[in-house]
Amino acid sequence: MTEDKGKHVAHAPTSSAVGSFTLAAGPSTNPATSITTLWNYIQPALDHIVRSSTNNISKAPAIDVQYHMGIHTAVYNYFTSQPESVIPTRPAPPSQKSPSSKVENEKWLSGMDIYERLDDYYASVARELFLGTPMDDSALVHYLVPCFHRYSAGAQSVNRLLNYVNRHFVKRAVDEDKGWLRLNDVLDVVAKMIKDGDARDQISLKLKQRRAEELKRWGYEEGDSREVLAQAEASAEAASDVDRVVPLSSLGYRRFRVEVLDPLLAVPQGKGKKRPKKPPQVNGERPLPKGRLARAVKWLLESEDEERRGLAEGLATALRTCGIRVDHPLRKRLDKFLVMSGPTSGSADSSGGGP
Repeated sequence: MTEDKGKHVAHAPTSSAVGSFTLAAGPSTNPATSITTLWNYIQPALDHIVRSSTNNISKAPAIDVQYHMGIHTAVYNYFTSQPESVIPTRPAPPSQKSPSSKVENEKWLSGMDIYERLDDYYASVARELFLGTPMDDSALVHYLVPCFHRYSAGAQSVNRLLNYVNRHFVKRAVDEDKGWLRLNDVLDVVAKMIKDGDARDQISLKLKQRRAEELKRWGYEEGDSREVLAQAEASAEAASDVDRVVPLSSLGYRRFRVEVLDPLLAVPQGKGKKRPKKPPQVNGERPLPKGRLARAVKWLLESEDEERRGLAEGLATALRTCGIRVDHPLRKRLDKFLVMSGPTSGSADSSGGGP
């Protein structure tokens, strides 16, 4: 392996066991020389952590300590060797861009390429999980909850493994107004302030107020613990549009929402231009949207399944963690069921999930 002057040297173990599989001989060149060589070095670890089977879905399979250190070193070396310039980033599909998005002209920050590769990776994993969903409504929640817990354990492990990406790229991108809440989100109010001649600190205060309002929607109240604050912010990050830069754990949860939960929550649209008649209310309550997941939850809660509370709690955790709004009908129904059924021990929620 070539040693670059002034850089740490990343080593991959030769014929060393990585969890339950053996890593082949390490790369013949420095993995930090390009995004391609870096990704080829990292991806086997990601596949093992996120994709490999495990008997304990609350804990992702570990990788060899030497390989772990090698990845950290390679990522560090790659970041510190990247110049910053104005070059195009990966364009988002038109449906996923905000109206004011000008991705082509954004300033390139070192680390953006690995961040986008991780986003693509999570999208691929989540699509695989979605394609594996059973067609039977009665089996959907039984499949989805363990899948989410296994995916969540992997996402949290990757977040720790690649935390330098959070420290070097994500933090800086958020500081440069590319995070989940941007100045553009309060543009009308800010424009009025500028017109009225208000100082910059007043504009900053308004943005903080907007952030507090948004976090309140996710369950945070002023004076709550740091844990509640972190949980609320993580949910808000996962609920954001895909062009917003968020920490790697929230990046994974956001992709699970976009690729798995959103399609399952979607209500099929009927053909033709005629608006369907509203179904009659039952016991004074409106019926739930008839998406696949809504039907599956209805079946679960009306069944005599011994695991239904644990599954309902696990699904509620998945919806909250991945950024499904508190006022969504399915979240409200699950929350109501959990309150009425009371706590039990050994629920599915103990299997993992959440920030």
